[in-house]
Amino acid sequence: MHRFEPKVRTWSRTWRAAAILGWLLAAALLAAVFPAASKEEINRSTLLPASAPSQMATARVRDAFPASSGTPAILVFYDPTGISSADWAAIRRTVRELRTHPVTAQTQVPPLDALPSGAAARFASDDGKVVSFPVLLRADASQDQLNQAVDEIDQDLRRAVGAGALNLALDRPGLHAYVTGPAGIAVDATHLFQHADLALLIATTLLVLALMIVLYRSPILALVPLVSVGIAYAVVSSLLGAWARYGGLTFDAQTLSILTVLLFGAGTDYCLFLIARYRQELRRHERPIDALRAGYKSAAGAILMSGLTVSASLLSLLAARSPSFHEFAIPFSVAVFVMALVAITFVPALIGSLGRAAFWPRIPRYEPDAPDAGRPGRVSRWLGRTAVRRRKPVAVLGSLALAACCLALPHVRTSYDLLSSFPADMPSREGYAVLSAHESPGALAPIDVLVEGGSPEGAVRAVQSLAAVEQVHLVAVRDHAHVALMQVELRTNPYSETAMAALSSIERAAAKGASAGGQAAHVFLAGETAAQEDTRAITARDTRVVIPIVLVAIGLLLLVYLRSVVAPLYLLATIVLSYGAAMGLGWLVIREVLHQPAMQGAIPLYAFVFLVALGEDYNIFVMSRIWEVWRRGQADAAVERGVADTASVITSAGLILAGTFAMLASLPIQVLLQFGVVTAIGVLLDTFVVRPWMVPAITALLGDAARWPRRT
Repeated sequence: MHRFEPKVRTWSRTWRAAAILGWLLAAALLAAVFPAASKEEINRSTLLPASAPSQMATARVRDAFPASSGTPAILVFYDPTGISSADWAAIRRTVRELRTHPVTAQTQVPPLDALPSGAAARFASDDGKVVSFPVLLRADASQDQLNQAVDEIDQDLRRAVGAGALNLALDRPGLHAYVTGPAGIAVDATHLFQHADLALLIATTLLVLALMIVLYRSPILALVPLVSVGIAYAVVSSLLGAWARYGGLTFDAQTLSILTVLLFGAGTDYCLFLIARYRQELRRHERPIDALRAGYKSAAGAILMSGLTVSASLLSLLAARSPSFHEFAIPFSVAVFVMALVAITFVPALIGSLGRAAFWPRIPRYEPDAPDAGRPGRVSRWLGRTAVRRRKPVAVLGSLALAACCLALPHVRTSYDLLSSFPADMPSREGYAVLSAHESPGALAPIDVLVEGGSPEGAVRAVQSLAAVEQVHLVAVRDHAHVALMQVELRTNPYSETAMAALSSIERAAAKGASAGGQAAHVFLAGETAAQEDTRAITARDTRVVIPIVLVAIGLLLLVYLRSVVAPLYLLATIVLSYGAAMGLGWLVIREVLHQPAMQGAIPLYAFVFLVALGEDYNIFVMSRIWEVWRRGQADAAVERGVADTASVITSAGLILAGTFAMLASLPIQVLLQFGVVTAIGVLLDTFVVRPWMVPAITALLGDAARWPRRT
């Protein structure tokens, strides 16, 4: 096994003080000079690259019809007893305020306040209970501008309609007001992520603290991972903030939410691996500094290798086209690598300075004459012994159990329905529910159809004849340029799978209708539904590209570290099988326990990258110990001792890592909830099936062949 240990020959008092003060000063200086990452996060109005067809179509619409293009904030007014004359007066006051004092990035609002009653009635639903109209915002408005615009609209509504209308329960009488549509949904989503960050940080901190106290029964030791993660987080936050401000790095609130969990999970794992080896050596060495050196020599290389493996895996996301994947790569890789550096420098310095007192009240004593000094516990020894002596049934049964979980994979249903991923009581989603109950659901986000050449009227007639279409509006025509813009309202939720399936027929019908007179016509689709379809296509492409890169990158690192061709192959195979099982079980939990009809489309790739990287973490720690012992004995003895030495600490680390990812399930955001569920299940499978049973059993089955071509 190739040695990756840092060349620290001594952990003297001077070295320890330098390491601790160095990190504290680095964190303080970086925080004083550079902005925090949270100050530099961007709020995207789209998660697609500019080269996506829907984004290119949006640019063409903006160039051809700048006054008619934009992101709509749809204002919905609802009165369960019917819109009264007093309600109409309040609605007109709202429009008058918007026309007199336009909000940020506003380009258009219908002159509803100046229309006679008969003309204004076309903005009302057939049952007379809902009035809705769009406030068009600039198509190139940033998310910050959208946030400000919607906030200003809310203020206008409070003045014109009354603050109570914005918070009134649906079943209560009176006028209700909502801001929905693409702009309203985007703003509400941003607020959800921002409010979730602090709650997630507090909850994760308390969880790690509680689990550390329960598992190690030492209040002092429980603080070591928290302090270490805090130092790493401070450094990473400043580095990312500086990179964003001066180097063009981009990331959003979702990235920082997951980064918090990743740092806590990986950081706690790294601390535990070092602490466990240190505690074992304290029973063998009288001086704590000697125990630290021995434990450090055994654990530091595996920790550094683990950090490199996870970082390389996450860097593979640079190959993704979708910003929602691509922008994870650098922040997460930097975070894990910095955490690994903290774990092999700051953590040993800290626990070395604390000495045996770090484990109070269960202080490990120096017991040189005890026959079991430093020996693993009874359960750990049983695990190692069973995995070796019953290697064939263990390997077969473990593989069959994971394969059985994979049987659910063909039934996994993915969705790109943005709206369904948010809480039902989110204001913009409530507004959509009202709109779809009383008007066409497609009014929430019409499809923009740009027709270049041919007959616009022919295109309108052809599209209107489709069963999926509620109505078509010819918005604008430029006769001299032979360009027309029409908006298509569907009969269904514009964010749904059904809506995306209708896009191709709309495009074909528009092209056929426009060219019916013999003129060539080109059709381009923009809007939310087209963007959702692009998201699905790009996610599928990213999955095909990123997964092989992750496997190759991790395989090469394992090849270098273990100096074996065979071992990396079965290590990767077990973790891929574990990923499939996690996806299968995760889908069953999502469908049967959470009662959600589909898995968000980004989850399979999110989960793959994290589970493969984090799963290999545990394999690295097990195999590094097996390889280390193997040099002194036979294969069976090495496997048995390696499992026994690592079982307790990896079980503790797995429980904490699964717990930190499970904290994502407490958030009201479906994509993070589902990601937390699937990842937590995968970590538990790695912890209790793959690491203690399958990997040791397969290694014992292969014997010396597992180390091929290595001979020593």
